[in-house]
Amino acid sequence: MKKNETPLLKVDTFNEVKIHYERPILNPNRVVKSSEDSERLLRTFIDAKRIDYKEFFWVLLLTNANQVIGVSEIAVGNTTGVSVNIKEIYQLALLANASAIIVAHNHPSGKLKPSEADKRLTNKLSEASKFLDITLLDHIILTSEGFVSFSDSNWM
Repeated sequence: MKKNETPLLKVDTFNEVKIHYERPILNPNRVVKSSEDSERLLRTFIDAKRIDYKEFFWVLLLTNANQVIGVSEIAVGNTTGVSVNIKEIYQLALLANASAIIVAHNHPSGKLKPSEADKRLTNKLSEASKFLDITLLDHIILTSEGFVSFSDSNWM
């Protein structure tokens, strides 16, 4: 470095990363005991007018007792698919201090059969769950008319 040059990176320019977590007051009526509970809860959160329009991807964040901490819309796609960032799902789960998650997406086509991409994503999420000690309880596919559960169908 020359005499009058400023260094590219100063040691004192790093920011400290802080994580603050305060457990929310949990609603005792928001406990997931089955795929039907998951579906019912998701339908209160999602916009029914958009479910046949394009694909969306959601995550339910749960405590160890399966109480719902929160629900988040992770991604919005088009009529044939949605691109999901697995890192974003687990980042959210870690920040919420979730012990378990349930993921869900819709099929605007109305078909409840999972695609190969759906199966690959579920496998990737399942593998990531093992490393992070966050349980992937289910992957739900929703349509206007119904739903299917990966867990209930033994696809996980």
